[in-house]
Amino acid sequence: MSHPVLVKDILKALDIITGGRVVKSYADITGGNHFVTIKTSHIPGKSVMELPGLIWGNPEREVRRLAVMMTMTENAIELAGATGIDALVVHHPIAEGANSGGVTLKNYLDLYNLVAFELHEAFHGLHPGIAWLHGSVAKQANIAFGGIPGKIVWYGEAMAEVPTLGAMIERIEKIMGTAIEENMLAEEKKHRCCGHLCETTVSARAKIFAGSPDSTLGRTITIFPHTGFGPEDLEKAYAEYPADTVVANISRPLPDSGLVEKARELGMNFVAGSSHAMEIFENGVPLAFALKYQLPDLEVLIFRERMVSIPIEMVGTEELRDYGSRMARGYLPRPKA
Repeated sequence: MSHPVLVKDILKALDIITGGRVVKSYADITGGNHFVTIKTSHIPGKSVMELPGLIWGNPEREVRRLAVMMTMTENAIELAGATGIDALVVHHPIAEGANSGGVTLKNYLDLYNLVAFELHEAFHGLHPGIAWLHGSVAKQANIAFGGIPGKIVWYGEAMAEVPTLGAMIERIEKIMGTAIEENMLAEEKKHRCCGHLCETTVSARAKIFAGSPDSTLGRTITIFPHTGFGPEDLEKAYAEYPADTVVANISRPLPDSGLVEKARELGMNFVAGSSHAMEIFENGVPLAFALKYQLPDLEVLIFRERMVSIPIEMVGTEELRDYGSRMARGYLPRPKA
């Protein structure tokens, strides 16, 4: 016999999954929980506070269908509203406007009677999956390298069945279904009669920046360059754990960057692994399964967004392009000389 699942049950499950990292009281927000952090580039008005746990919704409300996603967007909110989703568990921190179509969260989420949770830094380091997906047995994780929350580094060693960089690339592409993404993109190009479409998982696929397919994977340092991890950080990490290969995951530097040059200087291989578009598989799927195991009566879905670029001359239908041209010419004129 199934039992109703309440919002507070999901919050408790998230707390169990993270080992007690979610916000449970006001004291957690005012210094009692070090996973409550401010993310800022010091651009005026653009900082955001991470609040692991319940962001919006009544703790006593029943939840039947829940979606796990990486980043809340208006597309996700609209899909939730159209498909009977009750609650959203979002990995990345949620901010007014930025994650709710430019309007307040309250108005947009209440429109579709949605509950929202977030779980970012509080989820990091809980499982060794990212290293595992990239062919390494994780030995140690540092989720605040150099004392900076979110600057994550994994130290590991190659699995026996993944001895080389080429084997690692093959492993990533097989598990992540790169061939499926290529086929989908090929079909979309055909149906849109446009050969110039680009899609993230295909364009930002795993690549070797330093080394060759036959190079030994060996000891690995897995980094995340978008966290601010730079050449000096790599030098420090290498001093702590002399490794053979650097694996940049979720984001990657440009091939001629100082980070790649530092790896070469240290005699290391450098591989760009899965892109951020794949994190819904790397972190979202384990979290979704964990919630399902905690709350078996809850229906859990994965929300995955797909990003495609299209030349303006080929976007949409002829009628849509005519509409865009009419609006631009009639109402958005160029400045007069």
